[in-house]
Amino acid sequence: MQKYLFKNIQIVNEGSIEVLDLLTNGERIEKIGRQLNSSSNVIEINGEGKFLLPGVIDDQVHFREPGLTHKASIYTESKAAVAGGVTSFMEMPNTIPNALTIDLLEDKYNIAAQNSLANYSFFMGVSNTNAEEVLKVNKLKTNICGVKIFMGASTGNMLVDNYATLEKIFRETELLIATHCEDEKIIKENYQRIKKEKGILSAADHPLIRDEHACYESSLSAIQLAKKYNSRLHILHISTEKELQLFGNMLSLKDKRITAEVCVHHLHFTADDYERLGYKIKCNPAIKAAHNKEALWKALLDDRLDLIATDHAPHLLCEKEGDYEHAHAGLPLVQHPLLLMLHYYKQGTITLEKIVEKMSHAVADCFHIKERGYIREGYFADLVLVDMNLPSTVNKENILYKCGWSPLEGFNFPASISHTFVNGQMVYGNGVWNESNKGKRLKFGLH
Repeated sequence: MQKYLFKNIQIVNEGSIEVLDLLTNGERIEKIGRQLNSSSNVIEINGEGKFLLPGVIDDQVHFREPGLTHKASIYTESKAAVAGGVTSFMEMPNTIPNALTIDLLEDKYNIAAQNSLANYSFFMGVSNTNAEEVLKVNKLKTNICGVKIFMGASTGNMLVDNYATLEKIFRETELLIATHCEDEKIIKENYQRIKKEKGILSAADHPLIRDEHACYESSLSAIQLAKKYNSRLHILHISTEKELQLFGNMLSLKDKRITAEVCVHHLHFTADDYERLGYKIKCNPAIKAAHNKEALWKALLDDRLDLIATDHAPHLLCEKEGDYEHAHAGLPLVQHPLLLMLHYYKQGTITLEKIVEKMSHAVADCFHIKERGYIREGYFADLVLVDMNLPSTVNKENILYKCGWSPLEGFNFPASISHTFVNGQMVYGNGVWNESNKGKRLKFGLH
């Protein structure tokens, strides 16, 4: 395998930025230091003026394979991820068939082993009737990122509303429980009331139907169960100011039993954007009024929110059209989360060190991912080279999602991803691809 030596590059890692050299050897980082020398079999990369970051780890994506490959596949979406500096992902179980058995879950791992350009893991799905099967994965906990519970209906009809099932999972699983929290009863009541009042619904009604109250009540229920059984709970895509009162920042991440994430679209868009983008930004939980975005940013920066994800959820553009009831919910985002956060860095909203913490370090710590998420000697060389002096624009020609569109089309980023390394090999470099090596299955356990 090729060795690489980065010379005089600004390494953003563990709360600091320092100009150093870095040598990779095979899959790993061999040496970090000053004035490292190269040999004849090492490719040297001049890093002057550029930044080297640990690869982004996205803990929430929907890559649609198997069963929905007209929208996306593990190959196409992992390629888009790598182009955006995402070197590892964790994918959700609401594919077809739903990943509700160990055998079906392993089928997805087999597909990824053959096709994924990024490192990968897959959540075990929970239904109202598969609790015993879910608990079998306790024996596989070093190989599985967690179990996923939809405590609110979303794409895939995997709503879990049987309280006995919820109690059993929270009481007996040894894995991290990731939850989608929206109260179905509140959502249905809101829908019926607003539908009766208006007759025809629009995209702007989505945050009124899937409102703050629905999110809060469901998140509260999940937290109450987790506290009752001391479960390891991770609440996905927090979208409301109201929910933030449920989370604290007095404990370090390694000591938290209950963690939460925010997604890039809830940090970027607001309900004001429905007028311009319509159903293109319809997603669950909904993008809401602007005061929520402001509160989410504050909570991210003060560590009530622990990490950043995308909830990448591609649909064909034709599936995002039509009336409210038929326009699908979900946004394709995995190619641009790091660039979007670099936009906010340039605006002075967040530091580079905090971006790396929330998109790499904290994800590795939250899920106990082995030997990834940091730039450390001996760790896997999952690395992203960023050029802050080369702006980039999202357009149809450079979107790699199979669905072929993005809600960020036309957006100008202040930076570019020039190279992405996965397990020590340059998979993407200045628009050139090397697909000869595939990503690896993520391993889990205490560092």
